[in-house]
Amino acid sequence: MSLDERTRGRPPRPASEHRSLDGLLADLTLSRDDHRHAPGYVVRADAVQETLRRLRDEAGFDHLSCVTAQEYEDRYETVYHLKSYDDPTEEVSVVVPVPSNAPVSESAAPVFRTADWHEREAYDLVGIEYDDHPDLRRILLPETWQGHPLSRDYDQDRPQVVTLREHANPVETDSRDGDTLFLNIGPHHPATHGVLHLRVTLDGEQVVDVDPDLGYIHRCEEQMCQTKTYRHQIMPYPDRWDWGGAGLLNEWAYARTAETLADVDVPEYAQVVRTMMAELSRMLSHFLAVGAYALDVCGDFTATFMYATRDREAIQNLLEDVTGQRLMFNYFRLGGVVWDLPEPRDEFFEKVYDFVDGLPQKLAEYHDMLTSNEIIQLRTVDTGVLPADVAKSYGCTGPVARGSGIDYDLRRDDPYGYYDELDWSVVTEDDGDNFSRLLVRLREIEESARIVEQCADVLEDWPEDDRTVQSNVPRTLRPEDDSEVYRAVEAAKGELGIYIRADGTDKPGRFKIRGPSFSNLQALPEMSEGEYVPDLIATLGSLDTIMGEVDR
Repeated sequence: MSLDERTRGRPPRPASEHRSLDGLLADLTLSRDDHRHAPGYVVRADAVQETLRRLRDEAGFDHLSCVTAQEYEDRYETVYHLKSYDDPTEEVSVVVPVPSNAPVSESAAPVFRTADWHEREAYDLVGIEYDDHPDLRRILLPETWQGHPLSRDYDQDRPQVVTLREHANPVETDSRDGDTLFLNIGPHHPATHGVLHLRVTLDGEQVVDVDPDLGYIHRCEEQMCQTKTYRHQIMPYPDRWDWGGAGLLNEWAYARTAETLADVDVPEYAQVVRTMMAELSRMLSHFLAVGAYALDVCGDFTATFMYATRDREAIQNLLEDVTGQRLMFNYFRLGGVVWDLPEPRDEFFEKVYDFVDGLPQKLAEYHDMLTSNEIIQLRTVDTGVLPADVAKSYGCTGPVARGSGIDYDLRRDDPYGYYDELDWSVVTEDDGDNFSRLLVRLREIEESARIVEQCADVLEDWPEDDRTVQSNVPRTLRPEDDSEVYRAVEAAKGELGIYIRADGTDKPGRFKIRGPSFSNLQALPEMSEGEYVPDLIATLGSLDTIMGEVDR
């Protein structure tokens, strides 16, 4: 497959595969609504669970990656984006329309646990209600918010917030002996990695229930992207979804989606540059995760955290040489990157090689300070255990999923960029505990360095007259009306996907962000129940959650 084909998406799926799904869902399907990335099946609002159950159990679609909701002039619509963990190029969309005067649909939560939060968000922002949902309440906005901001009749001038009711004890009906204690952790607490509020219920010192309270940094990112043009105005936003350094990976998520939607090619040289820059960005994020984790678990500021800061600075210097920025890079463009590597090139490549050559010794020091540290081992081994089947049900991806033995990485399994031309490995650990997730990130830094070094070798020898950094993209992009696409990349935290529905203008009709931290964080209560408060903090830190990506 050529690089251009990989940029636009995969070749058309064989008709036999379509017919197989047609037969499986024949008695449930109202019509077909194919999207750019997958066949789409329109089903009744009361057939959601049966449809998803068949697709999961009989067709192998065990990954509900995203749920998107939207209001049209004549209806509401929920779109469930399904993949296979074994092969994410196997995709299908389930479209569920409901009438405008009765926006009620069956919940998918009994089939996929991850649908719980996704449907709460759809209810919160769009206004669709879901029957049989285990806990249908707002998730990003306060419980007392008035109206649904993405609905067509939303009144922005109306007062939105009323008095907040008192907290209720979530285990008030618990029949066990003894008293429970309600404990607030965050939102202003260093261990919550940003403005995250955990409503924790304790029985003695053990965790009975955890209810993550989101939305403190909700900034209407999706709504803002829907008011901007494809060509230039949206690209600065993705950097802000992950201020830990993974901004270039986020930029690639938008670029891949928009390029697929608008049939934009990317030159091979630009693909190599993107790949090298993305892996530097991944390392930047992982060093922060490792350093902050040492600070969370054993208070190690003077050694591990400062070592991680030192190594992040080296990477940021390289990224600044190329992009001119240290955090909000805005370097990718539709069709490539904004400009070439800095001159003199030999000097830049020497800096890259110096960094990757010195990395093995530095990583050995991290293992001495962390994985060989008795305190770290006592705090992380066999705590925060997340079995593989539970991780899949919650839609977990990235190091969280790979730490549970799930061999899933979009760089290899749904190739894009230059990854399938390089020699590297997907890192997994089987134990599913906090220690495994730490190991995965440290080992992934090694793999990223291998990728960066190989990209540098390729770029250093690239003929000067063939260094095309950007294809000829029209000044104004207007994708076909009502065309839809969901594309994703392997970001530092996992699968970062974007769904776009075009409306025939130069701006998206619907722009939905699927942040990996959103789904990973949802599994926190499952991982923490029955453990102690220090274990809860270690488990939360092991998820490497970034709240800008959760709240958006």
